[in-house]
Amino acid sequence: MRFAPDELGLDGFGSLVAPLFEDAPRFIERLATGQPYGSWDLLFDHATSVALSMPRDEQIELIDAHPRIGAPSGSVSALSFVEQGYDQETATAEAESERARIGAELDRLNREYEERFGFRFVVFVAGRPRSAIIALMESALVGDADEERDRALRDVVAIARDRAIKTGLMAHDSDSKDEQMQHRSPEVRT
Repeated sequence: MRFAPDELGLDGFGSLVAPLFEDAPRFIERLATGQPYGSWDLLFDHATSVALSMPRDEQIELIDAHPRIGAPSGSVSALSFVEQGYDQETATAEAESERARIGAELDRLNREYEERFGFRFVVFVAGRPRSAIIALMESALVGDADEERDRALRDVVAIARDRAIKTGLMAHDSDSKDEQMQHRSPEVRT
């Protein structure tokens, strides 16, 4: 069932939108007080502006609301579980060994990233396997802290937009998809 983002009042709005942003409370409150939006596209445009302009501690709260890439499957939200590909894993010994290797590498990169920047690495995974994220994290580690924070915030909004489409809250039309893909983190080519 589709709802316009403004249809449900302040409490309903928060309940509807919070899972899209991993329940980051102060950010959701800021979005709720920005109503009415009239459309999901306008809400997500506003979300980007809010995310990039709010105080740094609230930006970090929003980023850190997302689970770490490669976090244990039982510790992530239902939406993150699917986005990180846990629902697609096979149970062979070879696959388990590869998952363990990738998991250890992601753990190491997550620690280095958080030590360097002071917030979690968040990226719009967009169906890419966790193994493909390793190169993105390695590239990010040599980036500028402010640029990296802005990229993460834009990706948080891209993730939320994708979730709104996949959960049926927002229509999946070519305009929304084109705009969503503009916010996607670039592919890393090896």
